Amino acid sequence: MTKPTLLEKSLAWSVHIFTASGLLAGFMAILAVQAHNWRSAMFWLLACLVIDGIDGTFARLFRVKEVLPYMDGKTIDYVIDFSTYAIIPAYFFYEAELVAQDWRLPLTFLILIVSALYYGKEGMVSDDNYFIGFPVLWNMVVYYLVFVLDCSPLMNGLLVLLFAMLHFVPIKFAYPSQASRLKGLTIAASLIFLIALPLTVYYYPEQPFWLKIMMLLNLVYFGGIATWDTFFIKK
Repeated sequence: MTKPTLLEKSLAWSVHIFTASGLLAGFMAILAVQAHNWRSAMFWLLACLVIDGIDGTFARLFRVKEVLPYMDGKTIDYVIDFSTYAIIPAYFFYEAELVAQDWRLPLTFLILIVSALYYGKEGMVSDDNYFIGFPVLWNMVVYYLVFVLDCSPLMNGLLVLLFAMLHFVPIKFAYPSQASRLKGLTIAASLIFLIALPLTVYYYPEQPFWLKIMMLLNLVYFGGIATWDTFFIKK
């Protein structure tokens, strides 16, 4: 194997720096949450989602593993993912006062504990590219509670309990970019979601009916396909 050139090393390092920039966006989300600027906080968390979604493509394009074999991009990803999918959304949930005062801290602690335990599970992703159990996506849970649903504090608390339990229920949740069935439809639903999400945040606190319906249908689609793949598709 030929020695990597300076350009190749620079490009590979730029990918790791790009990945790590997710923490910077995450920190900006913390500042926005602290200021109770929910729209700004969610936009920063969306930036984290975009960075996490495309950095792998750049890593493969610039052969990061080959050029920088002593750097583990997966470990960097895990650190950032846990921050932006669990810790920061938990803080968002706490500050947004979505449940009764007595339940804010216990449910925030629950989000953090179950997220850490989920990361420790073996087989978190199956061989056929499904998340087993509800993945650590508390940023999306908080998004729906704040920007889409208009639930009572009691219902918000029950939904958090539900998703916390679903971490450990062997339901197969589709990995959108690697779905083995209905891939085209799943990717289309994901694209609709990524278009509608910033729009709902932009219009907040207003909730245009058509946007709300789009996001609810998206939720029904992914919930429905998880149920179908888990209980009706033969292994």
